[in-house]
Amino acid sequence: METIFGVVFGAVIAALIPISIEILRKPKLDLEVVAPVDMQFNGQPANRMRSIRIKLTNKPLPRWARWMYRNPALQCHGNITFHHLDGQNVFGRSMVLRWCGAPEPNPLQIQIGNAQGYVFDPVRITHLQKMDIYPGESADIDIAARFDDEPECYGWSNESYFSNPKWRPASWRLEPNRYIVRVTVLSSGETVSGVFRLINDVEQQDFRLEDALPMDSVRN
Repeated sequence: METIFGVVFGAVIAALIPISIEILRKPKLDLEVVAPVDMQFNGQPANRMRSIRIKLTNKPLPRWARWMYRNPALQCHGNITFHHLDGQNVFGRSMVLRWCGAPEPNPLQIQIGNAQGYVFDPVRITHLQKMDIYPGESADIDIAARFDDEPECYGWSNESYFSNPKWRPASWRLEPNRYIVRVTVLSSGETVSGVFRLINDVEQQDFRLEDALPMDSVRN
């Protein structure tokens, strides 16, 4: 009997070890607020712009497990929703997120003889962007932007490049107030969601994101 028990126990342990290793090697994604980015321009669409962002990190394995390799988070994409402080969705829908490092979806200007024109690169103008995040690496996500002395801000996505006026899509306009922002990122191996506070009832130099408060919650 003891021999049979030992065989069964050994078989269970042998099966659990590779399962545990695969679970450990799965991507471990984390979202955190990064400092706002201030930019200066010379004229339209704006002279000054403050961009607020979130950083997505695929955390490395613990030190004791560094003899292995954590899997990359492949094809990361996701969406952003904006909510009033009571949790209600401001727009009733989600905004496709934009990676800060992705190519800007601007048309390419060409000239043939004396004629000039524009070519739209479908890779640049697509709304669904995907990013591979390797262990120990990170990528920033655009959330919203505010311009010059304007009190309102706008959710920032590829749509911002085609709005009229430019950079200010009316469909993602947020009046001066405080909001809850939910960011959800999906990948081939992991999904992560984070909730943050957007502070837009202040001067432009104080426009920012903060970690959510304990009472902050959202509704679809």
